[in-house]
Amino acid sequence: MTRPLTGKQRRHLRALAHHLDPVIQIGNAGVTEGFLAELGRALHTHELVKVRVGTESPITATDSVLPIETGTKSQVAQVIGRTLIVYRRRQKDPKIVLPKEAGKK
Repeated sequence: MTRPLTGKQRRHLRALAHHLDPVIQIGNAGVTEGFLAELGRALHTHELVKVRVGTESPITATDSVLPIETGTKSQVAQVIGRTLIVYRRRQKDPKIVLPKEAGKK
């Protein structure tokens, strides 16, 4: 399991994601295996993605956090309205460098 994101790291990810458009949407089927597989591919490619929860979705953005985090081994940096910012660091050649934790070097 990865370490939880600190407040400073969340702020950094939110700033990076500000200009991004949602790349995947949770539809009327909710968080399915197909959705998680597609999100996993998007995270592998981009590391940081926005996910939109459709109005017809049976699950709210807040309720979708746990299934997304466990299903893709990622972390949700922010939930705002019907939009989530999801982050998963690439093991090989990561593009996003998170700020260090306070007191760590």
